[in-house]
Amino acid sequence: MEHLKAEGVESQNQLPQLEQPGKGTTFLKTCVNGVNTLSGVGILSIPYALSQGGWLSLLFLFLVAILCWYTGLLLQRCMDAKPAIKNYPDIGEAAFGCKGRAMVSMFLYLELYLVAVAFLILEGDNLDKLFPDMGFKIAGLKVRGKQGFVLLTALIILPTTWLRSFSILSYFSAGGVMASVIVLGCVFWAGAVDGVGFHEGGKLLNVGGLPTTISLFTFCYCGHAVFPTLCNSMKDRSQFSKVLLVCFVTSTINYGSMAILGYLMYGENLNSQVTLNLPIRKINTKIAIYTTLVNPLAKYAVIITPIADAIEYKFPSGSSRLSSVLIRTAIVISTAVVALTVPFFGYVMAFVGAFLSVTASMLLPCLCYLKINKTARSFGLELIIIVGILVIGSFVGVVGTYTSLKQIVNHL
Repeated sequence: MEHLKAEGVESQNQLPQLEQPGKGTTFLKTCVNGVNTLSGVGILSIPYALSQGGWLSLLFLFLVAILCWYTGLLLQRCMDAKPAIKNYPDIGEAAFGCKGRAMVSMFLYLELYLVAVAFLILEGDNLDKLFPDMGFKIAGLKVRGKQGFVLLTALIILPTTWLRSFSILSYFSAGGVMASVIVLGCVFWAGAVDGVGFHEGGKLLNVGGLPTTISLFTFCYCGHAVFPTLCNSMKDRSQFSKVLLVCFVTSTINYGSMAILGYLMYGENLNSQVTLNLPIRKINTKIAIYTTLVNPLAKYAVIITPIADAIEYKFPSGSSRLSSVLIRTAIVISTAVVALTVPFFGYVMAFVGAFLSVTASMLLPCLCYLKINKTARSFGLELIIIVGILVIGSFVGVVGTYTSLKQIVNHL
């Protein structure tokens, strides 16, 4: 169950199936897995994030990347201090006992659930873009195109969630890095070849939009739940710090490029997903949208499996085949209901980034490290940096969560 949890919890992001721990993964393989962990649906909202904060907010992208890279190193140090640690919940337990494990698990499961919701919203938005005005009636009740596509997607996904083994689905996840590159290439093609151009000036700074911007940036780097599993899978764990550096530099180049291209093309008119801005009649737009659509379809089942497993573990009857199917069906139905109730992709992602990603990627690594490593509590540069991250993370979390919730409520 913990292995599946590690695969699913990248938020926006999926990790290919790891090799058996006994064999160990190479440096290059771990780098590919790590980049894939940080490459997900967040790339679609990166241009929108930049449009909310203005050009100077790019500095916050680099700052968030640096902070999350450093907290990734802190997780590695926690594992070095306690060799028995295999995953993120283990770190929580090593630091704060059973309550620590429960706290870490709670944030991971909630993040998984909301990412699953975001997947359905994403599918509805992009299918409605491809096939507009596709509403229909059920028992006299009119269902609009976007709502109908959310329901249709849930129905298509439902049978895949009943499977106990997801080894086949994990092969789809292995294309995560390539999918991000394809979408980036399609956006560039739209600007350079299809006549959209790169003429929008944009704002230099929009202070009011910074909470949303930073929340979305943080969501893009929320791969920390997977880092301990990646580290533990390596032949040489001492090389993991170099893996983190490669992963964060590569991902930041990818995210930064998409943000700049999208903002230059569409400026203040950017939608929450850049694919919704692309000219629909162009072939590259269809490629970008279809690429965007395939990944969530394959990943959704893996995403909710840790949640279902946790519920089944709590109830003895949950281990039966019928109970398992009912539990997973109930999860799919509930995520569809939430997606229909709160159909705002950008705001949902901002909430996940501000509340859950900030907690899991900034606050918890610092708190766990200070608890596990007593020498880190001695006054010095390391303690100053960690306290600074805690202060910044807390501020971003509170302001970003308030802002995203306010935006969601105002648009309901």
